[in-house]
Amino acid sequence: MSIEQLKVFVTVAELQHFSRAAELLHLSQPGVSMHIRSLENEFGTKLLHRSSKRVKLTEAGEILYRQAKAILLQYETAKHEIDRLNQVVSGSLSVGASFTIGEFLLPKLLASYARLYPGVEVQVTVGNTDEIERLVQAHELEVGLVEGELQRPGIRSETFMEDEMIVAVPAGHPLAAYREVTPEALQDQVWIFREVGSGTRAYSDRLIREWGLRVQRAYVLSSTQGVKETVAAGLGIAVLSRWTVGRMLATEELKELRIRGQRLTRLLSLILGEERAGTLALDRFVQQVRGLRTSSSG
Repeated sequence: MSIEQLKVFVTVAELQHFSRAAELLHLSQPGVSMHIRSLENEFGTKLLHRSSKRVKLTEAGEILYRQAKAILLQYETAKHEIDRLNQVVSGSLSVGASFTIGEFLLPKLLASYARLYPGVEVQVTVGNTDEIERLVQAHELEVGLVEGELQRPGIRSETFMEDEMIVAVPAGHPLAAYREVTPEALQDQVWIFREVGSGTRAYSDRLIREWGLRVQRAYVLSSTQGVKETVAAGLGIAVLSRWTVGRMLATEELKELRIRGQRLTRLLSLILGEERAGTLALDRFVQQVRGLRTSSSG
């Protein structure tokens, strides 16, 4: 019995499918079947009930699954401790990011990280802030980079950067002709929002509440690109990160509406699950993110 065989067995048991397990593990389906047969021969019993649609654990398979999970956890813990001792940065790292960060900040960060630590396999999940928080809280992600204030317990967070926000209007909007306006000028406008759970949506809602604005009508889209295109098409106005609209401002598809006496910024946070031992790969990633804070303030 080998660690590789146990990994294959656990993956098949959790996905309940040979071909999906093979795809995830980058193995051929016959290779996966061979590992399972080897385990069944070693234990002298059937571990899986096979059907055309899915597989199911036998009673013996249930026992092996529980023990295999524990063995794999102990193996990974030992490997991480030895890597730390030898200062070897390897293994895997699961990173989550909200859409704005995932599309405009994370790619360069990952490229730099990969050059420094080519032995680390990085898995990235991009979603809205609420989704990334949930996955970090559930320990399905090791680290997350999100916008806005945290809403969930069981998460450690630290600010690593400030993000400038702007009010974006269509080029032909009546307010686009003004150099700057007061918040009161935004009364009874049509707004284009991100979905609830998005950090950008939470920021927009807070501004509208603080400024006491009446919303004539609202349209909700589930992507920043959709919001930008909808604003550019003349349907309404939106609050967006400056990172996301740089090109459309340069081509004058969108106009920035400056708000008198207001500096629109939000904080970007690095989040980690509580009571979870980090790997050396995670430590190095966190250090790199903290470096962004130093460079942005310097």
